[in-house]
Amino acid sequence: DHWWSFARPGRKLKIGDIITFSEEFYATVKAKEEDGDILLSFNETRENLTEALNKYGSMPLPPYIKRPRGGLKEDFEHYQTVFASNPGAVAAPTAGLHFTDKLLSTLTSKGIELAFITLHIGAGTFLPVKVNDTKFHNMHPEWGEIEESTAEKINIVKNAGGKIIPVGTTVLRLLETAADKNGVIDKYSGQTDLFITPGYQFKISDQLITNFHLPKSTLFMLVSAFSGLDQIKLAYAHAIE
Repeated sequence: DHWWSFARPGRKLKIGDIITFSEEFYATVKAKEEDGDILLSFNETRENLTEALNKYGSMPLPPYIKRPRGGLKEDFEHYQTVFASNPGAVAAPTAGLHFTDKLLSTLTSKGIELAFITLHIGAGTFLPVKVNDTKFHNMHPEWGEIEESTAEKINIVKNAGGKIIPVGTTVLRLLETAADKNGVIDKYSGQTDLFITPGYQFKISDQLITNFHLPKSTLFMLVSAFSGLDQIKLAYAHAIE
């Protein structure tokens, strides 16, 4: 029943405060971290907590997606990838939102192989880099799993001269974490806190499908490392124009 959470404005909350969502559902502030995380103790546990969150909560959409207060009921379906199956992510892996069942079928019909991993996007995806020197930035770990059959599939394609194209920066980071120095993937289950900045030597990823990313973010640094900062600046300038 204890969960680390984001609160806005968190500075107004004091330890011992009770946040009331309804007469039946509430949480008590148990601790506060310097980086703004708030530890909440809910009056529900396990399945009942998930049920209460779905009943009284709204989908935490990115701020650039405008919605009325509380959101829309369809958001629970729309802000979700078509291939999602295991609960655990703090946010949807947004690059994957572009794919539909029809598009996946089209790709398969063209001989493009698909491989799926379990990936739980973590809270760190929302945090900007606040240090001037990136070596002092503390990456929040994210959890992922690559099954043996998936790793084998990726290795076969790579050995045959095919391209490995991760969908999303966090997928790329998990693949790079699981790959050895020769670019061979093994089954993997655990955290990744790999921080990719320009100068990084990619071991497994040949191309990347991703969205635009905020300046000063770890994601922007990753795509700049992958494609080169000049190329990324050109892409952003073209989009703005």
